[in-house]
Amino acid sequence: MLREDRYRKRILLGQDGNSLVLLLAILAIVFCLFKFLWIVYWMSGSKEAAFNVEILHWFTLPSDLGTLATRPWTLLTYMFMHEDPMHMIGNVLWLWAFGYILQDLAGPRKIIPLFIYGGLAGGIFYVISFNLIPVLTDVVKFSSLIGASAGVMAIAIATTAMAPGYRIFPMINGGIPLWVLTLIFVVLDFAMVTGSNTGGHLAHLAGAAIGYVFVVQLKRGRDWGEWMNRFFDWINNLFNPDKRSWKKTAKEELHYESKGTQPFKRIPNITQKRIDEILDKINQQGYRYLTEEEKDILKRASEDEEL
Repeated sequence: MLREDRYRKRILLGQDGNSLVLLLAILAIVFCLFKFLWIVYWMSGSKEAAFNVEILHWFTLPSDLGTLATRPWTLLTYMFMHEDPMHMIGNVLWLWAFGYILQDLAGPRKIIPLFIYGGLAGGIFYVISFNLIPVLTDVVKFSSLIGASAGVMAIAIATTAMAPGYRIFPMINGGIPLWVLTLIFVVLDFAMVTGSNTGGHLAHLAGAAIGYVFVVQLKRGRDWGEWMNRFFDWINNLFNPDKRSWKKTAKEELHYESKGTQPFKRIPNITQKRIDEILDKINQQGYRYLTEEEKDILKRASEDEEL
């Protein structure tokens, strides 16, 4: 019989290879961890300022270049941090909404690279703006950036650029095109730059720009996230010997159990190499880009039909 468990985990929601669920889980775990530390501080009688100085400020992105030089890792860590629960919930909901569509359109291997690129672009633009724009230089010593919004904006814009006509809320006159909703939020970010959260909105716009450029390059055949995915795969394989060797042993698992009789052979199209190619295509482009023949092969392989 065909042992198919490993193949199914590659394509099902919530199983191996689902970058969106992984990213949501990371954000939730980080938020809960730091909130737990804050509660410990609060129970010990410490003020919020003490927690901010001793813990939080080591992970948020400072706008001051001198401070940033002493903790450069904050350019990466800030995008996984949230202090306000409503800020966290808002980012998670938008990440889920747009990330789900993007993962369906382009496969799971675009989510995390896009999020990181967007966060980095937002952070860099934030620091540059606070050190060059005269109206912001007065508060550069006291400002810091926190939250996943820039990365989420990159995913939102990339999703819209890839499928602007994708419709949501179908109960409203057949649905609202995705580009309409995204345009509203981009315009709001522009309009609110002069408000109380100038740095956050500037970071959003930078994340939006990198999300659009990412898709433009992807359509030209250049995947900016591929090197990052290969690096993550390498790290993952270091700590998971089973994943490193499963393709080598998969051929041994595709067999028939019979006694005294020669089993029928599967048709030539269903081979281990063919299955691997189809699964790789799903990871790279998404299930919707499979041909009918490829869908049929995958279905017959997963159902373990006997010929």
